[in-house]
Parts: sequence; C-alpha cells; structure tokens
Amino acid sequence: MKHLTKDTPRISANAREFEMSKKNFNMISEVIYKHSGIVLKDIKEDMVYSRLSRRIRQTRCQGFDDYLSLALRREGSEFVHFINAITTNLTSFFRESHHFDFIKNTAIPEWISDTQRKKLRIWSAGSSTGEEAYSIAITLSENIPKHWDVKILATDIDTNVVVKGQTGVYVEERLSNLSSKLVSKHFDKVAIDGATKMQVRKSLRDITFFKPLNLLQDWPMTGLFEMIFCRNVVIYFDKPTQKILFNRFADLLAPGGYLVIGHSESMYKLSDRFTSIGNTVYRKVK
Repeated sequence: MKHLTKDTPRISANAREFEMSKKNFNMISEVIYKHSGIVLKDIKEDMVYSRLSRRIRQTRCQGFDDYLSLALRREGSEFVHFINAITTNLTSFFRESHHFDFIKNTAIPEWISDTQRKKLRIWSAGSSTGEEAYSIAITLSENIPKHWDVKILATDIDTNVVVKGQTGVYVEERLSNLSSKLVSKHFDKVAIDGATKMQVRKSLRDITFFKPLNLLQDWPMTGLFEMIFCRNVVIYFDKPTQKILFNRFADLLAPGGYLVIGHSESMYKLSDRFTSIGNTVYRKVK
C-alpha cells in the first residue's frame, strides 16, 4: 500500500481548478478521522485536493461544496469512493493507538498470566509497508519477557510494499508521532543514496516476517495465532466475502484469540464466532 511522503507534489492555490476552502478541508479532516483514525494535518491539504479533485471531475460536480454534499450522504455510494480516495494505502506507526494500548494493557498481562505460555504468534494481514507490524513488534518488545518465542507474520498482496517492509527503512518524517525514546531505542540512522533514513533495528526485523499473500486465495499458514490484525482491509470486500474472511480468521485463531479490525469496519451480522470487547477488538468464542 502506498503512503504519503514529502515528495507529494504541492499545487499552487492560484493554479487550482477548484476552490477548496478551509471549511471544506476541516470537514474532510473530521470525517476522515472519525472513519479511519487518520489525522490530516494542514500539510496534507495539497494531497487531499489532488485526490478529491479527481472525484469531482469523475462525478461531474461543480466544486468542493457540491462534491461534499454528494459524498457525505452516507447512504450514497460516493461516500465509499470519498473514503477510499483519501485513505487507500495510507499507514503510519501506531495508527489507531488504542489497539496497541489494548495489547499492552489487556492482552499481554493475560498472556503472561498463563505460566505455560512461552510462545506468541501474531499476524498483520494487509501489512502495507510494515508500520503496523513493527508497531506490534515494538509493543511486544517493550512488554513481553525477553525469553519468549515471539514471531509476527506480516502479509500484503502488493509485493512492492512487502519488500519495503522487509527492509524496515523509512524517511524520518514517518516517525514523527513516535517519542524520541522509542526512536532511539528501536531505530538506527542509515545512509541510503546520500540521504539519511531510519531503519528498524535488527532485533525487531528478526521477529517480523514479511510475505506476499492474497487474502482471497489459499493461506499457507497451519499454526494458530494469538492475535490477528486485519485493519482497513475488509471494507473493500462485499459482505459475503467479509463473512468468509471472518470465518477463516477464526479458524486460524487460538481459543480465546483476538481479531482486530479497522476503525470503520464492523462484524455486525457477519459472524457468530466472535464477541466484541470494544474499540473494534473481537475475541474468538468458537
């Protein structure tokens, strides 16, 4: 999955085909945050304009006011296109941070309390360029006993982002929402093509395995996972396909295992094999 970078082209306001007011941008930012957990800072204004102006042309709207009136009608199909235009292929470290708080404050104490447990397997499905998987790795590294056998599987249909994730190399701005303590502890500065970048430390890369995988095809995994992350992925599938995927996830979860889905996703009427424990975290019950 692609992500925003400092190389996103800026568009002069004077050269814009459509006017996007501050009110328009604030409305877009609010809706995107509520539905995806992504915070759109002011520096993303040109990216938002570029992506939505394409939708304006395709829908033959007159401008942003006209388009937002159409797109924000939740019962209409354009709302999905609106969300996709902004959020498709976006990822960041500790996105939807409450999920990582859940791992730290609920899941890990539960796992540790099982004195027979010394192994942990977690799957990041739709892992994009690796920020989610490495956020999981950092959380585990900070809170799991050092002698545990911990492995994280990270998969994505896009082979390019799988390679990106394997390297664990990111521009410094991708780490902007991490504390300086976490950055210094878990990343190293590296020089690549004359530019300074940040690389996830080998200790985390050694427990995080990236593989290409199409969720709609066969899955080669045979062991069970304690937790599966599949966030902001199933929203792109129809309900029958979502139902199949949720059932397949249940098959690969250990008894009582957790499934974490995206901010705008729901399992409502799609599976009776999970119970919701809040904040888009579900526990396998059968």
